[in-house]
Amino acid sequence: MKPLVFLHGWAQSKQIWFQQMETFNDAQYINLPGHGGAADLAADAWLEAIAEQLPQEPCLLVGWSLGGMLAMQLAGLYPERVAGLVLVSTTPRFRKAEQWPFGSSEAVFDGFRQAVESGSPKALNRFFTLMLHGDELERSAYNRLAKAAVDRDNRVSEKGLKGGLELLQQLDLRDSVNKIKHPALVIHGESDAVVPAAAGGWLAETLPAARKAMLPVCGHAPFLTQAETFNQTLQTWRQQQ
Repeated sequence: MKPLVFLHGWAQSKQIWFQQMETFNDAQYINLPGHGGAADLAADAWLEAIAEQLPQEPCLLVGWSLGGMLAMQLAGLYPERVAGLVLVSTTPRFRKAEQWPFGSSEAVFDGFRQAVESGSPKALNRFFTLMLHGDELERSAYNRLAKAAVDRDNRVSEKGLKGGLELLQQLDLRDSVNKIKHPALVIHGESDAVVPAAAGGWLAETLPAARKAMLPVCGHAPFLTQAETFNQTLQTWRQQQ
């Protein structure tokens, strides 16, 4: 099977994939710059740094949220390095705009900005809670996931937070999505409170070779809250490539 590479989202680390690491133990899990102990880099250097870590053989890129946006950029810039895309809770443009009603609300983005400006762990904890909003989780299940999914020994750096926020604010990939010819799987929770499910639907309709898996009663992190379904869906798709 083709190599599998996972890219996490803003303010998290590769530890967020802990429920995938056993099922996909042959995969590569990359920390974004400034996240999970990775070196800090300016936002405009992130793509090259990630590309340098990709396998020599064309790989299947699994990108979540900001990681999915970066995965689409990599597929466009280095098409020969990518064999396919799995876009989890991903959008071509993060922020809502007049011509983009499927973006995140200003309230969500302001929460991200406040987390960066305050530097408070509590602000990042609120973001983690928002990620799981829409899932019917008991408190004990939430606490278990929060404990296992966060790398507390290697917190995201201030520069990593700011660089990721800069990318979320500036990236607009709408005009390039239909040029990505790679096979793609779009996975999105129908109750996502960070990236509206309609953004995932738009991607699935606009990518030339995509299919979608929309998960009911599921928020922004389906690989966390519906890990078994997520892993089975990914495994089946991977075997077909």
